[in-house]
Amino acid sequence: MTRETNKQPSADKRMLKTLLAPGARSIRLASRLTALSSLLWLPQAALVAALFSRLLLGEGEVTVLTGTLGFLGFAALRLILNYLAEGLLFRAGQAIVTTTRARILAREAQATSHSVAGGPGALAALAGEKLDALLPYLTRYAPAQLRVMTVPFAILALAFWQSWAVGLVFVVAGPLIPLFMALVGYAAKDASERQMQEIGTLGDLLVDRLAALADIRLLGAAPRLIARFDHAADDLRSRTMAVLRIAFLSSTVLELFAALGVAMVAVWVGFSLLGEISWGAYGAGIAPWGGIFLLLLAPDYFQPLRDLSAAWHDKASALAVAGELAVWEEQETETLLGQGAKVAPLPGPASVSLYNISTQRGGRTISYPDTEIAPGSRVALSGPSGAGKTTLLRLIAGLEKPASGQIAVAGQPLTEDTADAWRARLGWMPQAPMFLGRSLRHNIAFGAELTPDLIADTALDGVLAALPKGDLTVLGETGGGLSGGEARRVMLARALGAAPDLVLADEPTADLDRETADRVTEALLALKSRGATLIVATHDPRLIAKMDRVIEIAAPQDHAEEEIAYA
Repeated sequence: MTRETNKQPSADKRMLKTLLAPGARSIRLASRLTALSSLLWLPQAALVAALFSRLLLGEGEVTVLTGTLGFLGFAALRLILNYLAEGLLFRAGQAIVTTTRARILAREAQATSHSVAGGPGALAALAGEKLDALLPYLTRYAPAQLRVMTVPFAILALAFWQSWAVGLVFVVAGPLIPLFMALVGYAAKDASERQMQEIGTLGDLLVDRLAALADIRLLGAAPRLIARFDHAADDLRSRTMAVLRIAFLSSTVLELFAALGVAMVAVWVGFSLLGEISWGAYGAGIAPWGGIFLLLLAPDYFQPLRDLSAAWHDKASALAVAGELAVWEEQETETLLGQGAKVAPLPGPASVSLYNISTQRGGRTISYPDTEIAPGSRVALSGPSGAGKTTLLRLIAGLEKPASGQIAVAGQPLTEDTADAWRARLGWMPQAPMFLGRSLRHNIAFGAELTPDLIADTALDGVLAALPKGDLTVLGETGGGLSGGEARRVMLARALGAAPDLVLADEPTADLDRETADRVTEALLALKSRGATLIVATHDPRLIAKMDRVIEIAAPQDHAEEEIAYA
C-alpha cells in the first residue's frame, strides 16, 4: 500500500480524528479526570512537606494523624478519579474499535472487487490486530497529552513561587524533552508503518499457502514453504525490533533529562538548606518546607512527559493504522445489489430480461445481446473463454452491477430493493467449489437431513459412501477429502436442495467423468419437470445440445486477457 508522502500526515491525522469522534466526549472527560488526579499530588506534597519540616525544626506538636488522614484522603480521591477515567477510556476504545471493525466487515462482505488493503490476510490483520493498536493510543497517549498541557505548568508556577533557580532548571530541562521526542517521532512513525505493512503481507502469505496446502504437500514443497515463512517472520521481527529500538531511544533521552533535572533540584535544595548556597531563592533563602516541597514536585514535573514518551510509539502505531484506513476509505468499491438479508422470495414467474447490458472487465467492455428468458426455459450460455459467461451469471444473480443497461427479473427491475428477494429464489452452482468448515450435511442443507431424492438426483450416493462419517463428515474450506468431481456434485446438491425456481450453473460438468457428467446433466434437466428455469455457462457440447436454446456470447474485441472468474 503506497501513499503520497506530502499528503500522508494530514490524511492520517484526519482519519484518526474521525475514528475518535464517536468517543471524543468520553476521551476528553477521562483525560480531564487523569489531569485532575495528577494535580491532587500538589496538596499531598504540601502535607508531606509540612509534616517533615515540623519534625526537622521541632516546631510544636506534630499533627501526624491529621496529616496522614489528609494524605490518605487525597490518595483515595486520586484512585477514584483514575478508576473512572480508565473505565471511560476502555469503554470508548472498545466501542470505537468494534464499530470500525464491523464497518470494515460489512463493507467487504458486500464488495465484488479486491480490497485496496490487500488480500484476505492483510484485510484480516487490518480488522484485527491493527485496529487493536488504537486502544493503547486511547488509553495512554490521549490522557498523557492533556496531563502534559496542565500539570507541568502548575508545578512550574509553584517552583518559581519558591525559587527562581528551580524554576529555571524546569524551564531549561522541560522543553528539551518534547524537542527530542518530536525528532524521534518521525522515525518512529515510518518504522511503525513498515511494521504494519509487514504484518499484512505475512497474513496474506499465510492465507495463500493454507489454501494450497494440499498441493504443497503433494509436490513436496513444504521445506521451501517453511523457509519462505521463516524469511517473512524474520523480516517482521526486524521491523518490530526497529520500532522497539526507537521506543527505547526516546525513553532513554527522556530519562536522561528528567534525571538531570531532578538531580540539579536536589543538589540546589540540599546545599541551600545547609547554608552553602545563598542564591536562587527570594529574600532570606529557601525554608525547609519549601525545599522539601520542591523535591517532591520535581519528579512529578517530568512524570507527564515520561508518560507521553512511553506512549509515543502508541501514537505512531495509531497513525499508521489510521493511514491504512484512510486509503481503505478512499477506495471506490463495487458492491453487490441488496444487503444479503434473508427476505421473502420475489413473487412472479422466474423470467429474466436483458436489455443493452454491458460491463467492464480488465479494461475491456463486454456487451451482451438483448434477450428474454421465459420461466421453465433451459438456456446455455456459450462462447470462448473470457467472453463473459461467468460475469453474466453474476449479473443475473445481482452479484455485480452492469455498467449500462437494465436487467428485469420476475417482471421487475433488478435493483437494491429486489435483489435479496430475487436471490431467495435462486440456486447457484459456481465453477470453483467453496465450502464451510462444517459437515457435508451443513454445507448442502445447513444442517437438515439430506433426502433420498436429492442424493439420487445429484449422484451423491458414491460420495457419501466414500466419506468416513457420511454426510456428517467435516469438510475443510477447500473441500478436503473430496475429489474435484465429488466437490462439484456437492455444489449441485446445494444448488438444488432448496428447490429453487431458477438455477445458475457455471461449467457444471467440467472435470467429471462421462457417467457422473450424465447424472449431473439429468439432475439439471429434471428441473423443467417442476417448472424451474435453468441457465448454464458451459463448453460441454453434449450439455449444450440438450438445452432449449443457446445464447452465443461473442469475445470482446480485445481478446488478449481472459475473463476473471469469480466464484
